[in-house]
Amino acid sequence: MVERRVPSCPFCDIVAGGPAARVWEDAGAIAFLDRRPVFPGHVLVIPRLHVETLDYLPAEAVGPLFTTVQHVAGAVEAGMAADGTFVALNNRVSQSVAHLHVHVVPRRFKDGLRGFFWPRQRYESEAAMAEVAATIARAAGWSPG
Repeated sequence: MVERRVPSCPFCDIVAGGPAARVWEDAGAIAFLDRRPVFPGHVLVIPRLHVETLDYLPAEAVGPLFTTVQHVAGAVEAGMAADGTFVALNNRVSQSVAHLHVHVVPRRFKDGLRGFFWPRQRYESEAAMAEVAATIARAAGWSPG
């Protein structure tokens, strides 16, 4: 895999050795503290390769990236004496830096966050739910057996 950097990308600057509060590095990824954390210990894990979203990450890099995320999530939980972690990835919407990054946020019971950060809703009906599922399955090129 060829490492591609974008000069205007702040995360590519970190990959190139720029300042960051690093907590982990390996051949494919770097993990560092978020400058505007949800809670102290909020870490971002980025691939060294500049890609904007998960769908552009080469298939052979997905497993190693998420192995790093798994390792960092355990370290955040242990290091911050947290009850667990929230692991999230935005693709375009709410993505403040256009370089793929995975959030690992330490969580504690009764920390004030409620599940996801947005209101949940229900499908109008089982039929509406089935139609949405079929639409996504077709887009994925999959047909249930």
